[in-house]
Amino acid sequence: MAVLVLAVGLLAAGCGGTATVSADDPADATSATSTTVSSSFLSEDTVHAISVEFDQADYDDAIAAYEADESKEWIAATVTIDGAVYGNVGMRLKGNSSLFALGGDNARRGPGGNADSSSPETLPWLIRLDKYAEGQNHNGISDIVVRSNNTTTALNEAVALDLLEEAGLASQDSAYAAFSVNGSDTVLRLVMELPEDTWMATTFFDDGILYKAEATGDYSYRGDNPESYTDVFDVEAGEDDLSPLIEFLDFINNSTDEAFYAELDQRLDTDSFATYLAAEELIANSDDINGRGNNSYLYLDAGTGRFTVVPWDHNGAFRMMGGGVARDGAPTDDGRLGALPGGAPQNQTGRPGADVPGPGGAEVSNVLVDRFLANADYAASYQSELDRLTTELYDSGTATAILDKWVSLLGGSGLVSDDVISTEAAAISRYFG
Repeated sequence: MAVLVLAVGLLAAGCGGTATVSADDPADATSATSTTVSSSFLSEDTVHAISVEFDQADYDDAIAAYEADESKEWIAATVTIDGAVYGNVGMRLKGNSSLFALGGDNARRGPGGNADSSSPETLPWLIRLDKYAEGQNHNGISDIVVRSNNTTTALNEAVALDLLEEAGLASQDSAYAAFSVNGSDTVLRLVMELPEDTWMATTFFDDGILYKAEATGDYSYRGDNPESYTDVFDVEAGEDDLSPLIEFLDFINNSTDEAFYAELDQRLDTDSFATYLAAEELIANSDDINGRGNNSYLYLDAGTGRFTVVPWDHNGAFRMMGGGVARDGAPTDDGRLGALPGGAPQNQTGRPGADVPGPGGAEVSNVLVDRFLANADYAASYQSELDRLTTELYDSGTATAILDKWVSLLGGSGLVSDDVISTEAAAISRYFG
């Protein structure tokens, strides 16, 4: 048995501590633990340091597996976070379109840019500290997502996540990190928490089930056989039971209009959904549930039986689909919005509530959004939330203050040039009016 006694550097808290990690060989490492010494990780006032070491042969095998069939194999790694060293950590690729360029003979450019297997420090990762060592965590966090982005700074996602939280939605904490792999050059990456059991318990404070929509999780009804949803939705937290979700999908797809509008408020947190649609519209996210059909979680409150749509994946926020600029240029004349038939607002993408070309030219639509906004009362609720959030987040200067906070942090990191920061910040600030 190897025993490591590790010095832990705590940046934000300004104090020190130690964590002892004990583990058998990796194949049998199920009992290691890490003392939780601070809650400073994912703090927004510092650029954290994360370095990773793994066996090159294991990495090569994982890349080959992805190229063969897009499977994401786990590999063992040693991860150092702000000076704390963790062995027997699991890592795997994480993402869909951001990994398109790794597709071997089927490789193609994705919205996330050109993934390059020769530079693992630039790839999207899921780091699971307790994958092979039960209970192992860093300051209470065991799952860390290293995000991909279409920009150098990832400012669009950092700002979007803060704005979603300010809007009152269930968001995820994020932070910046200087990230390296096997002694590579250090690159700037945005890291964030993963919605799972701990996140669900601290975010909703109730028992429930958390479902994640996969790349094909388009809210369609595929029958009552759970096997039909194997590659569509996953249970990320709570009881492993797809039946409530299947019943909900059946309802939103197949109920009569009379039943749908009579019962929707009993099955969905409609107030939160109106806020979700308004907030995603305000941050001009090109990749929400009405953009590509996925990129969301669904939380089921076991007490009320109602679902809540949880935002996820905002590397397309502020229409940043590549090159650090808004894909469609500047916003419309009023700063953000046009109008749908009947008065429901939209931005230049034609969302929400309309069948419009999505990334790659495919038409996209979401049945829940369409039916929700087809109702005058719900459309009015959405409009009210859009007006409220525009005033509270943009007109008030809140969004500008959030952007300035992140710009100031990155400006002192030495990881990105001031010119790049300024250019990407300016592309975001145009949306603030």
